[in-house]
Amino acid sequence: MNPPTEPGFETRAIHAGQAPDPVTGSVVPAVHLATTFRQRAVGAAAPYEYARSGNPTRAALETQLASLEGAAYGFAFASGLAAEDAVLRSALTVGDHMIMPSDAYGGTFRLIDRVFGPAGITSTAVDLSSLDNIAAAWRPTTRLVWVETPSNPRLSIVEIAAVAEMVHQRGARLVVDNTFATPYLQNPLAFGADVVVHSTTKYLGGHSDVVGGFVALDDGELAERVGFLQNATGAVPGPFDCYLVQRGVKTLALRMERHCTAAASVAEFLTAHPQVAETLYPGLPHHRGFEVARRQMRGFGGIVSFRHAGGEAAAIAMVAKTRLFTLAESLGAVESLIEHPARMTHASAAGSPLAVDPSLVRLSVGLETIDDLIADLEQALR
Repeated sequence: MNPPTEPGFETRAIHAGQAPDPVTGSVVPAVHLATTFRQRAVGAAAPYEYARSGNPTRAALETQLASLEGAAYGFAFASGLAAEDAVLRSALTVGDHMIMPSDAYGGTFRLIDRVFGPAGITSTAVDLSSLDNIAAAWRPTTRLVWVETPSNPRLSIVEIAAVAEMVHQRGARLVVDNTFATPYLQNPLAFGADVVVHSTTKYLGGHSDVVGGFVALDDGELAERVGFLQNATGAVPGPFDCYLVQRGVKTLALRMERHCTAAASVAEFLTAHPQVAETLYPGLPHHRGFEVARRQMRGFGGIVSFRHAGGEAAAIAMVAKTRLFTLAESLGAVESLIEHPARMTHASAAGSPLAVDPSLVRLSVGLETIDDLIADLEQALR
């Protein structure tokens, strides 16, 4: 007899942590709005006591997402940055040093540089696609390397397994922000990462109607600290927020397949356009991370960035002219979005080594008809 195999991704997305209600038979788990729970006796053990410490709807979401990342432990937070904050507080202490990407998300940079920096945590930003760069930035006090792959907004690719091996040989931890790839396209823990973080606001929720974050990991000791901070600081999602993310994740596989297909078509269009100086998409063979992305990802994602040949002024004018691509921050939802990172999502990195090229435009390619999206970009670039 063959040993039982783990259910497939789509099956786990729909069923993990979401068994039908044992009392009513409801196939959609109830949204538990209660802030407090009856105790059978003083001091008696109970699964739930107070909603900040634990909530059945949140527990169902944590089970679902941990399953998709192949993690032993999962913790849901009120935002992606709240999740990042809990990881950094759990893994670092005063005097420690960390290494982060030279093209990290602006909010991540702000948190590390302006919150943890004054608190005594030092950091160095480097191009993480080169192990030599990591080695050059390493200090005796380095305790953590933070990776985004693909990165935001330049879509750089980092070889997780190679970095994990190097980091572990030196006694540090590797954290991977998997927001752009999602667990459908990439599972960093399987490549040796110690912690995975997500902004569930993006592809996991998928509909621009919920803000949240998530941490997945296998290390029981570190998980205990993350769980303690989740409760102690109280940055937890409400039950309806958890329900919205759960619902979004059920269609994640289908949506990501379409996002990838549409983004590839958009990237090919942009590559051939005379007003585009450079197209950044890991699915393009000329992208320097193409081979690594092909090995560690199941698809290349739904985000495309490009540099406008006309520079900053032309880029700003162009993003204001689209009709289907909505000028807005965030990404990963069913509708297509366009933004100017240097002035919008990454404004906090202005004047720093992480400052974004002002000619750069970032697209979150949605689920609209592909020909309509390309026609919209064509008229905006004209």
